[in-house]
Amino acid sequence: MPNVSSSGPPMAASPLTRAVLEIDDYVAGLGWDQPARLFALVDTARLRVQEPTLADRLGLADAPSAAPLTPIEQEELPPGSPLDEFLGTIAWPDSVAGCALSVERLMLPPSAEASVPEGMSEKQLAKWVAKHPERQEVRMTVAVLRDGARESALRLREKDAATDVLTGSDLVPGLAEALAATFAE
Repeated sequence: MPNVSSSGPPMAASPLTRAVLEIDDYVAGLGWDQPARLFALVDTARLRVQEPTLADRLGLADAPSAAPLTPIEQEELPPGSPLDEFLGTIAWPDSVAGCALSVERLMLPPSAEASVPEGMSEKQLAKWVAKHPERQEVRMTVAVLRDGARESALRLREKDAATDVLTGSDLVPGLAEALAATFAE
């Protein structure tokens, strides 16, 4: 379970925004056409106390300026498993403060959505979108905390630069809801 590290987002950002941007930066460094990646978000100070060996391995033991939340990548998601079904199987231990998911998808601009043919299955719709001339590839990184806080980062493949990453709490509400449900008691 590698730790995600980067030069990091602005210090003024909230801890959750910093974590989302750190994950986005990490995944961007791996290039495009990546599988979905799941991360546990743990409280860095708590990790240092409860798991000093792991904190040391992650380079957090002597890092006073470390971010408040540490993203820890989980094992690869099962191939071929629908994302919503997979997320429904997750139950996080109490030591996990939040989670994040980074996933690539094809999107259409709102102007193209009116031309979507009706009555298509999900598979047919995916093929139709993949062939649409206005499609855009986007990487979505969405994070939630147990307390309900949410943050997202969106990166377009055609504008693949850290300065062009869009952030906001309600950019991908469906995915944020699915991630929040992994903390339901």
